Amino acid sequence: MNLVIYCALGVAIALVFVLAVMLYRSQQGSKSLRAAEEAAQKIIGDSKREAEAIRREAQLEAKDRSLSLRAEVEKQSKDRKSELQSLEKRLGQREELLEKKEQSLIGKERELGQKEKRFAEKEYFHALDEKKVRELIYEQKKQLEAISGMTAEEAKRQFLKQVETEARREAVAITRRIEEEARQTGQEQAKEIITMCIQRCAGEHVVESAVSVVDLPGDEMKGRIIGREGRNIRALEVATGCDLIIDDTPEAIIVSGFDPIRREIAKTSIEKLISDGRIHPARIEEVVEKVKRELDDKIVKEGEAAALEIGVNDLHPELIRLLGRLRYRTSYGQNVLSHSKEVAYLAGMMAAEVRADMAVAKRAGLLHDIGKAIDREVEGTHIQLGVQAARKCGETEAVIHAMEAHHFDVEFRTLEAQLVQAADALSAARPGARREILETYVKRLEKLENLADSFEGVAKCYALQAGRELRIMVESDKVSDEQAFCLTRNIARKIENELQYPGQIKVTVIREMRVVDYAR
Repeated sequence: MNLVIYCALGVAIALVFVLAVMLYRSQQGSKSLRAAEEAAQKIIGDSKREAEAIRREAQLEAKDRSLSLRAEVEKQSKDRKSELQSLEKRLGQREELLEKKEQSLIGKERELGQKEKRFAEKEYFHALDEKKVRELIYEQKKQLEAISGMTAEEAKRQFLKQVETEARREAVAITRRIEEEARQTGQEQAKEIITMCIQRCAGEHVVESAVSVVDLPGDEMKGRIIGREGRNIRALEVATGCDLIIDDTPEAIIVSGFDPIRREIAKTSIEKLISDGRIHPARIEEVVEKVKRELDDKIVKEGEAAALEIGVNDLHPELIRLLGRLRYRTSYGQNVLSHSKEVAYLAGMMAAEVRADMAVAKRAGLLHDIGKAIDREVEGTHIQLGVQAARKCGETEAVIHAMEAHHFDVEFRTLEAQLVQAADALSAARPGARREILETYVKRLEKLENLADSFEGVAKCYALQAGRELRIMVESDKVSDEQAFCLTRNIARKIENELQYPGQIKVTVIREMRVVDYAR
């Protein structure tokens, strides 16, 4: 504040000096100078009074501010003091609580020490008792071994053997009961589903043949087909790739060939030539080429009709063409296209019953044998060729897996694949659906009987009902009733793992005890 006052005084003095100089210059004479001095004195006095007033005001203001700051500091110190007092009070309470807990822990520690001491004493006495018990057990074991005439290990093995025998007998009984219950319920449901599906699906079967018969309007037509020096028949055989057999059969000639599509081309060409009447090598080549084009169109229509009949949409054109070719392909006397449609029907209906994907099951069932349309032209099994064609045409992995697994080439990963396999087996195993070569049939029966003979205790075995039942006679002194039950299961599992067969095979084990005596 003093600095402000001094500054104000300095400014006032400077002003007075300037005024004095100005008055001195502007006025003349001593009178004017005296008047200027009086004015300056007056100004200096006024400035001193103003400075004194300013100083007093500043002192009062500083005093007020110091009082307010002092009051504020006192208030803050009071609040801080009260807060410290509350903290001190809480700390005192916590100290009391900790002291109480410490006292409690000291008491518990004392109790634990006493208990530990008692437990140590008890453990010592228990160790003594245990030693006495071991000694008594050892003495009793020696006495039992002396009485029974067996060591402890021998007795243990005999006991375990008895327990194992009892457990095996009980397990066999339980397994038999569970299997019987499962068989009753499972077979009833399976038979109901399969019977209903088969009743709803009626398939036509065509007997496989390597020949086709062409009816003639008369025997004189045979000479025209043969032609001069055999030119016409040679032209037909070269153009169609089939053999023509003209014998004494009245009003008929036979077209022979292993490729059914070529036989169909040859048969249709001969019928067109007969109806046209013009039969010569040039006309034969023209008609054969025309029939080939017409048959290609017919194959595509057959594939489209089959897909439409089953309800399978968005098939690739190449798959439709291959599907149509199956119309002229047979397997074991069964038309492959009819078989594929039947498998699709059965798989779709079974999928609906067990709540599987009907679309996948029907699509895979229709395409499962698509490889048979090209297996005579390209190397590889029909499964490999079919999978390659389906993958090339953009089929889903679920459909491809079901196609690949229908002959157990890969493990089943989906329910739809199992349904396609079951539908394929049902369609092939139905009586009259297929015919087997005699040698294959005999070999299958021999494999069944040899497989059963490989088990110990089997006396005789017979394959019955065209290999659908295996009846086994066992030696009663080597195989018990429980072992006969296990033997049946083991033979059935081995058949499943080692043999391929349509449908199912019933395994029957017969054990009988004959006691003979004579009355003399």
